[in-house]
Amino acid sequence: MSDADDATTRQRIADALRTAPHDAADLSTAVGVRVSAVYTHLEHVARSVRTDGADERFLVAPPECRACGFDGFDDPLNDPSRCPECRSERIAPPTFVIE
Repeated sequence: MSDADDATTRQRIADALRTAPHDAADLSTAVGVRVSAVYTHLEHVARSVRTDGADERFLVAPPECRACGFDGFDDPLNDPSRCPECRSERIAPPTFVIE
């Protein structure tokens, strides 16, 4: 793992994802950046994990509607505001992990 004082935001996010699944709000609190910035960093972390050559995978549990259970959102690296099926705004955020 990276030394917390010298690690970049993306390294700190990756380190957190190697320990346990997190959603964007958890990561925002852990690394001290806005939730919207976390999504941008996650795209880069996912790309880095794919091209790193290490035996790791960046996994995403997609957002899920708490009202109807819909989980077929187009972009799992996004935090949707409304369910396209039932129009509910009760959406569980996506969670991320590096295994």
